[in-house]
Amino acid sequence: MSTESDGEAGSDAESAPETDVEASTDTETEAEPAIPEPQVSSHQQRRLAEKEERMAERDERAAAGADLDEETTHLRIFRYDPEVEGKTEPRFEDFNVPYEEGMTVLDALIYARDHYDSTLTFRHSCQQGVCGSDALFVNGSQYLGCKTQLNEFDEPVRVEPLPHQDVVKDLVVDMQHFYEQMDAVEPYFEPDELPEDELEEQRQTRENREKVKLSTRCIQCGACMSSCNVAAGDNEYLGPAALNKAYRFVMDEREGEQRREERLEIVEDEHGVWRCQTQFSCTEVCPKDIPLTEHIQELKREAIKEDIKFW
Repeated sequence: MSTESDGEAGSDAESAPETDVEASTDTETEAEPAIPEPQVSSHQQRRLAEKEERMAERDERAAAGADLDEETTHLRIFRYDPEVEGKTEPRFEDFNVPYEEGMTVLDALIYARDHYDSTLTFRHSCQQGVCGSDALFVNGSQYLGCKTQLNEFDEPVRVEPLPHQDVVKDLVVDMQHFYEQMDAVEPYFEPDELPEDELEEQRQTRENREKVKLSTRCIQCGACMSSCNVAAGDNEYLGPAALNKAYRFVMDEREGEQRREERLEIVEDEHGVWRCQTQFSCTEVCPKDIPLTEHIQELKREAIKEDIKFW
């Protein structure tokens, strides 16, 4: 009996390794099929994931700044992107930007974009108050971002795109209509006579130059048009910037007499100078201190004088 038991035990012992081999083989066989890789997320999903990471880093930096008692300025920035899921609804996002003496609104926006969220979109170029590309709506009024000190505002500093214009993305607005209104006054010279020598200048007196000097400062930022209630309600109204441009040519003594009459006819249109309600809002927000309302009133006087007939 014991011998048979030993034999059975031995038989079991001999068969055990085979079972182990089979198990091992089965394990290897099961491991052979490659685990399917997860589907690669879309470009939009990757952007959103990266955005979340940046926001987390932003919060960490903000917390670190608070721990170090770093002086910061609270920005509340308008955000909108019709092409990105999750950003199609207009909203505001908060940023705490380290403050330095002399920092402008544009400086703060650039810092927020470069350090917190690279998708933050706004226009800027020269940063010297010349290009006119960074006009913004800050705490309820129009300003040129590069010319406006950040410490002029109470916090949070609320930065929005220019009102009464279609928003393309974040703080960028569509300026096409504004430029079309500027072109509508045909802003170019057509003198009655030209100097015989093509290299000779068309001369202008000092007095006349002083009269039109302020009107030539316009940088076409659109702040005046954005502030105008008439322009907001009348899409065909030429607007203060275009009328100022017309003033610049009408009042220039080098302008041809026939061309001057034609230009006055343009501004006399029902959507021209007579639509101005003399609210001075355009003059108040102009970053180049152009007396826009005064120029529009002078155009009205010139238009009346042109229409008066003496017999």
